[in-house]
Amino acid sequence: MPTRDLDVITLGRVSVDLYPEQVGVPLAEVRSFAKSLGGSPTNVAVGASRLGRRAAVITKVGDDGFGVYVRRALEGFGVDTRWVGVHATLRTPLVFCEIFPPDRFPLLFYRQPKAPDLELRADELDRDALSRARLVWTTGSALSEEPSRSATLAALAAARGIRVHDLDHRPTFWPSVRAARDLAREAVRLATVVVGNTEEVEMATGTADPALGAARLLELGPEVIVVKRGDEGASAFDRERRVDAPGVRVDVLCALGAGDAFGAALCHALLEGWELERTLRFANAAGAIVASRLACADAMPTIGEIELVVGGARV
Repeated sequence: MPTRDLDVITLGRVSVDLYPEQVGVPLAEVRSFAKSLGGSPTNVAVGASRLGRRAAVITKVGDDGFGVYVRRALEGFGVDTRWVGVHATLRTPLVFCEIFPPDRFPLLFYRQPKAPDLELRADELDRDALSRARLVWTTGSALSEEPSRSATLAALAAARGIRVHDLDHRPTFWPSVRAARDLAREAVRLATVVVGNTEEVEMATGTADPALGAARLLELGPEVIVVKRGDEGASAFDRERRVDAPGVRVDVLCALGAGDAFGAALCHALLEGWELERTLRFANAAGAIVASRLACADAMPTIGEIELVVGGARV
């Protein structure tokens, strides 16, 4: 896949997700698990590929069987793996979840002593590829430690197309909210689009009011702020207006990948140059579809499936 042809490059977290096949029970009582590719920016790359975009992910895995699985799974989804590095000693992360529909999905991260994806270094980046990509996607979790922090900021600085920063806040990755907020604001200054849920916007701005939070983020330089509001839908803010789109009613099975599907659909819409309302409706529909399914990467929808939901079909 020629570098110049890449539509989307994402950077950051990867994992092997283990989903319980028994719903509504705690981990201590789960008897079997289904294995799936995971990690927010990895899922976004998979979702973008499912939508017909030429996508790649910059990340690292361990020198182990799960690392081999990650690479093979990405290739199977059509995601370019040229920048999936291998760390000699750290293990590929695992994530276990519990499923208590409709709104409780606790996660248990195995990323100790450190995840390989946090060992991404700025001097390893293909800056030419980043400058040529039509859209570069970074995440807040990659800012939590060095050298990944510097690599994330360097990727945003190198990009020349659409630069999307996903606030992607995982409290367990950070020593304090203040530390996460300071680094989030640094990344926001380099982005053209910022996306996050209401809690993440509050983390980054100190206010629980989405409109006020978006205004504070816009002051840092981005052109558009997208706020995910769960079953209430989503809102987008630029310097002139606010656009709201309602949520899609769905019988939730597992909402863990919904935000990543929203992100992949957002990438597609931004690359198409759609106006904000159409963008939000498309992204909401993608998120609803994945919320009705088990798993993240494997559950990413196609354009046809999303368009059916946008048109009023029931998920």
